[in-house]
Amino acid sequence: MYLKKFDLSGQTAFITGGGRGIGLSTAEALLECGAKVVISDLDPAVLAAGREELAVKGWTVDAVQLDVTDADAVGRAAREANENHGAIDILIANAGIAWPDTPGESMSDEVWRKVIDVDLNGVYWSCREFGRAMLERGKGSIVTTGSMSGLISNKPQRQAHYNAAKAGVHHLTRSLAGEWAERGVRVNTVAPTYVDTAMSRGGFDKPELFSVWMDYTPMKRVARSDEIAAAILFLASDASSAMTGSLLVVDCGYTIW
Repeated sequence: MYLKKFDLSGQTAFITGGGRGIGLSTAEALLECGAKVVISDLDPAVLAAGREELAVKGWTVDAVQLDVTDADAVGRAAREANENHGAIDILIANAGIAWPDTPGESMSDEVWRKVIDVDLNGVYWSCREFGRAMLERGKGSIVTTGSMSGLISNKPQRQAHYNAAKAGVHHLTRSLAGEWAERGVRVNTVAPTYVDTAMSRGGFDKPELFSVWMDYTPMKRVARSDEIAAAILFLASDASSAMTGSLLVVDCGYTIW
């Protein structure tokens, strides 16, 4: 009974930022549970490498180059994905970027807008465009990638733009969940800690950052992308069928203190 709740056979998932890191691990998790998967990414080279990595493991996925900051492009991708696959049952709105230490008082408009555009606007465009077809069918599961940074103000790095964007993702998720719950579409978010991915590894090599991060982490380690993917799988599947608007924190204990 319980294993069946994770069975995604007959369902199709679309993953933004699916070429590497959390997105790619999530693709593998969903594939292992029976879903068909479409991965998308901004960088064609990253997308091709991710698709090949899955192929080596025996998985076949469709791949779509996509800039999530382009609302029209996201709309086209959603329409084409639904047309080509009959329906997109699961959306993983995962695409995001981080930025080096940027003091709030000297942050440029360009940097602020870039991070907000990818990390918040891109999530909204994705939820809106894929959510429309789900609402028409009266069924769907959306998982957004938030962050513990949407719950705390990280230190010692200064990243007001990233923190604000991820807090926005959390509240966007709750807002859409409330609007869409009676119409059959669930919307949840996962909030990871620092994860061993290309986006975070630059900080691991900086003792002035990494030592502070570990001091704040009860488990004294970073998370692996497959550990975040497992949480996303849970939220995407019927195992979490009574959950919507939920924030699932996967932070090795970071936000305990």
